[in-house]
Amino acid sequence: MAIPNGPLPIPKLPRAPELTWRVPGSKSITNRALVLAALSRGRSRLEGVLESDDTRHMRTALTALGIGIEREADDVLVVDGGVERLVAPKQREPLFVGNSGTTVRFLAALACLVPGDVTLVGDAAMARRPIQDLVDGLRQLGVSIDCATGCPPLTIRGGGLSGGRLVMRGDRSSQYFSAVMMAAGLASGDVSIEIQGSLVSRPYVEITRRMMQDFGVATEVTDDGFLVRQSAGYGARRYTIEPDASSASYPFALAAASGGRVEVPGLGAGALQGDYTFLSVLESIGAKVTRHADRTEVQGGARLGGVDVDMHDISDTVMTLAAIAPLCAGPVRIRNVANIRIKETDRLAATVAELERLGQVVRHGEDWLEVEPRPLSPAVVRSYDDHRMAMSFAVLGAAAGGVSVEDPRVVGKTYPGFWDALARAYAAAGAPAPW
Repeated sequence: MAIPNGPLPIPKLPRAPELTWRVPGSKSITNRALVLAALSRGRSRLEGVLESDDTRHMRTALTALGIGIEREADDVLVVDGGVERLVAPKQREPLFVGNSGTTVRFLAALACLVPGDVTLVGDAAMARRPIQDLVDGLRQLGVSIDCATGCPPLTIRGGGLSGGRLVMRGDRSSQYFSAVMMAAGLASGDVSIEIQGSLVSRPYVEITRRMMQDFGVATEVTDDGFLVRQSAGYGARRYTIEPDASSASYPFALAAASGGRVEVPGLGAGALQGDYTFLSVLESIGAKVTRHADRTEVQGGARLGGVDVDMHDISDTVMTLAAIAPLCAGPVRIRNVANIRIKETDRLAATVAELERLGQVVRHGEDWLEVEPRPLSPAVVRSYDDHRMAMSFAVLGAAAGGVSVEDPRVVGKTYPGFWDALARAYAAAGAPAPW
């Protein structure tokens, strides 16, 4: 699949599209499944795997740590795992994680189980992404870690993970908690994890808990956090990865913003991912949502209303809503999302800047923004090396026109086929592919 060069003009669809949009597997679930399969003794078969930059970094790193991974089909991987397979990288070569937050955080905890030193290093953007809270948490369990700046690179001096108690701030990243919990499934004693303050994006930790259970390790919710009891370890299994709910927010938002109808198969009412609840936000602004067991359909209404919504638990979809806010009849206020400032970029600041570039009136604070819709001023929207900036504002361009995306290539991080999928929306609306 070819990714077009930028700046990429996104023309307005000639009419509202009606189509089935197949979304690839969840990045969050794919990288969790790779870690859990790597830690499971025996051979696991992972189906519906996402192929993207983030999952490639995870797969390459696990292979360098001694895990056997073979591709059986485009979206099927076979993993030969077990903690006894883990080895330190040859010649102490650093493991490159690009700008993949899940990879660096999950591997920082997994590396505690590796007999030897593991160094994790990323690109220039990763070198600005904080990881100090996770480093401090693992140190509380007796792990020796070198991390000079509080951001990658970092070196973990592994050899096993003891039991114990650790405390971490909950308002930074839920991935810190998921990382510790998955590694704690192979600790030499019980691991008690205390949340200091409120836990951001808690549904993602629930994904981790449910997947750990699927691979054979139970966790408990306590009054102040979580408890992972010493166990016999993980067991290999066959596991199916559902479509990515964060990526599905783009076709769902396109239906709502254009007045079209889009169906996403494979993502239904029993979805594991918390971002599936973004559909309730779309309903609140006027879209019709039909949830089936094995698929979901969104039908756009004649008019979108404003909304005031707390998106703390579904923060990966903040930009999806913000990007279509200019098409709403009233103000769109998004609250309690300070954590998006430490993602691939400061997403709150980036979103504000690009909406203003498009002629919108935007008010904002440390953890909120409010968009007062205005007629769109055509502009090239900056990408900030952030896949969600590109995909979110592409939806606005397809629904209203006047938008060009600075760097279309950034979608390769989680959704390399996005532009092909969006081109099919133009075909469904009776227009030739625009790229």
